[in-house]
Amino acid sequence: MTAITARRATATEVSAMQAALAAEHAAIYGYGVAGAHLTGTDLTTATSDWVAHQVARDSLQAMLRAAGATPVAAAVAYRLPRPVRGAVTAISLAVTLEDRVATAYLGLVAGTSPGVRKFGARQVIAAAMRAAGWRGRTVAFPGFSPRTLSPRKASHGPRG
Repeated sequence: MTAITARRATATEVSAMQAALAAEHAAIYGYGVAGAHLTGTDLTTATSDWVAHQVARDSLQAMLRAAGATPVAAAVAYRLPRPVRGAVTAISLAVTLEDRVATAYLGLVAGTSPGVRKFGARQVIAAAMRAAGWRGRTVAFPGFSPRTLSPRKASHGPRG
């Protein structure tokens, strides 16, 4: 767990921690659904990933409390990005969950407190590795969408 103090956590960092915590809550729920459709080593991996998200959730809750904030509560249920009807869609869900968690932790990486940045970076890496395991390959810049990474056309302003 990374300890922070109230004086070291900015409002932006608290907001980023809350967003990461919400993503962890959703991942824990999602892995419960995915695990119901998996067997063998896939189920073992899903269980391990589920536990990793619980540990990260607990760390975020402790960090938020140390910062004087009340951690966001988990929802009773979450809308899944697609129906899960078997192992293939369960694995697809696991990839989506990990990608979303990686994206959420990018907000912590942008923080000003070294402890918060380090925790966020470690969690981005962990989510990217879990996603790569499910996906069967890595992706460049985990947590960023391809649209975010596409070059933007230069604007030269009005011409006269």
